[in-house]
Amino acid sequence: MNTYNKPSVFIIDDDIAVRDSLAMMIEQAGMSVQSFASARAFLSVYHASFLGCIIVDIQMPLMDGLQFQEELSRRKIVLPIIFLTGHGDIPMSVRAMKAGALDFLTKPVIREKLLSSINIAFSEAEKRVSALVRNEEMTSRLAKLTKREREVMVLAIQGLSNKETASCLGISHRTVEIYKSHIMYKTGAQNFLDLARIIRESDLD
Repeated sequence: MNTYNKPSVFIIDDDIAVRDSLAMMIEQAGMSVQSFASARAFLSVYHASFLGCIIVDIQMPLMDGLQFQEELSRRKIVLPIIFLTGHGDIPMSVRAMKAGALDFLTKPVIREKLLSSINIAFSEAEKRVSALVRNEEMTSRLAKLTKREREVMVLAIQGLSNKETASCLGISHRTVEIYKSHIMYKTGAQNFLDLARIIRESDLD
């Protein structure tokens, strides 16, 4: 079993012949592949360490490709999706792309087109993973703040002066300065504009 420590292509299609032909095509290009007969089979083994992209059919039993896409979004699984189907139409493709699909291809697919889409998806996957890591780092920094420090931070981000913040919270001007110093130290922010950016990049905005 692949340990998923490098980018992989996760093929989801209820047609074994399609899965096998796609896997052979992709493996011949030097990429790692894992195949699943259904969306639920993939979801049952999914782990946050999975890297790469998903190639999924539209029409599948129990959970179709578009429902699967919605489920990935609900679970906040950020693996890029490439739809590959023999039953697609324009409304389906528009819906899939609006929901964030990277590409919408039809069977039989041209090898070069599929491999190009996979390479683009791998690049997108790297960006998404980097964004997640950055988000977790920012969230961790903000989690270090005490309740009072958070209160001071919120007012400072809103543009209140130290005097106004002190008046709102019923504390001294000097105490506000001390809290702000603690906030900067714990978050690593250079100033409150930088702090606002950290908040935007975290799960606490």
